[in-house]
Amino acid sequence: MASPLANRLRPETLDDVVGQAHILGRGTPLRKMIDSGHLPNLIFYGPSGVGKTTVARIIARNAGKKLHRLNGTTASTADIRAVVQDLGSIDGMGGVVLYLDEIQYLNKKQQQTLLEFIEDGSITLIASTTENPYFYVYNAILSRSTVFEFRPVEPEEIGRAVARALSILESESGQAARMEQGVLEVISRTCGGDVRKALGALEFLWFSAEVQESERAISREAARQVAQRSNMRYDRDGDEHYDILSAFQKSIRGSDENAALHYLARLLAAGDLLSPCRRLLVTASEDIGLAYPQAISIVKACVDAAVQLGLPEAQMPLAQAVVLLCTAPKSNSASAAIAAAAGDLQSREIGEIPRHLKDGHYAGANKLGNAIGYQFAHDHPNHYVEQQYLPDALKNRVYYQFGDNRNEQAARVCREKIKGGG
Repeated sequence: MASPLANRLRPETLDDVVGQAHILGRGTPLRKMIDSGHLPNLIFYGPSGVGKTTVARIIARNAGKKLHRLNGTTASTADIRAVVQDLGSIDGMGGVVLYLDEIQYLNKKQQQTLLEFIEDGSITLIASTTENPYFYVYNAILSRSTVFEFRPVEPEEIGRAVARALSILESESGQAARMEQGVLEVISRTCGGDVRKALGALEFLWFSAEVQESERAISREAARQVAQRSNMRYDRDGDEHYDILSAFQKSIRGSDENAALHYLARLLAAGDLLSPCRRLLVTASEDIGLAYPQAISIVKACVDAAVQLGLPEAQMPLAQAVVLLCTAPKSNSASAAIAAAAGDLQSREIGEIPRHLKDGHYAGANKLGNAIGYQFAHDHPNHYVEQQYLPDALKNRVYYQFGDNRNEQAARVCREKIKGGG
């Protein structure tokens, strides 16, 4: 049985790798290091199907040291110890290279087993991971490794790989492909930057195609069906989840309703209803805030409606909330104020609550000096009287600054008038 097309086309040299020119192009630090023959500990981070495993194998094969391969999904502590024990063999005297795929699946104890030998240079680690290594890899290993991020491959680069794969399929079968215009473009642009996925789609189309006089007919519609939704990367528990939510809120903050609707659509297409609801609620306070204080009430109503409706109808009230927030005036004065107040709790002495503000509604409170001298604001003109509210240690601290929007400026004028006795 023939191996998958992606395996048969796996590059043998760095020059054959599709994409990743930002780290593998000639003159880049990683390429210079590889060409020099020096091999430090490396961690490759990025989505599936973009060349991490291929590049790691090429480097490890050319290292001139004995190579061990493990996969974090199946490797045990015994497997790691076997690698360590090989250091005492004749083959391992010059050191070994451990190629560890999916390192994020190793637990902390397994990673610690490697640490001593990575530190003294007996083992050179080349690891790959689809998860953010700064979250999932033991910090001591991170500090002894260099992390390189692999990016989704551009459609033009994937197109080159797909065209090459097609020529190989034609050569192996002795048959020609008869394709509608645009088939290769559909494949290369709907695979989400994943070369392996693109090659898998081509292979499926090839073997499912109708054979007519030594030709395989592949339609554009068939390509669309095979590639359906494959261009959307999403993992509810991984980096892509938080990256989309980050882009979603930043687009709202930046008043770009088109981008925000795009990211909302991606979240909802993945069946994730609660995450955008939560993010909309926080954005209403964090980024719109006092510039349009009614926004959170409207967004809450939209969120409640969305949860009650469920998908797909939920997209309607959520889209309404997105457009409202994007087009609303913006102010982060309230969120900045609470952040500053919280920061003081961590960075300075905060002192005791002033005695006159303490609870006086119990027997003996006055004997302790609590609530004595407190002035009830509603008993004074404009419901305001000057007195100290902050602890002595924070007496002159100012956390809130009025924003430059109409609502907050109106509140500022009112405050100044009250304090001025006007």
